[in-house]
Amino acid sequence: MFQLPCPNCGLRNASEFRFGGEITHRPSGEDQREWADYVYNRQNAAGVQEEWWYHRSGCQRWFKARRNTATNEILNIL
Repeated sequence: MFQLPCPNCGLRNASEFRFGGEITHRPSGEDQREWADYVYNRQNAAGVQEEWWYHRSGCQRWFKARRNTATNEILNIL
């Protein structure tokens, strides 16, 4: 198991957190294909991505992190 640095509680075991998914950008228009892609599809690429995390066993706050998905290295907290 890897560790995540909570911006409020400090370094904690990843089992204390809930993964909220990669950060995506909302479509600005009303195109149903864009919205379906936004809601259902993820890149799921190996490498660096920005993600949502929720500290469910601690401060109970959401935060953003930039993580390398291939190594689980946390590059920074956004």
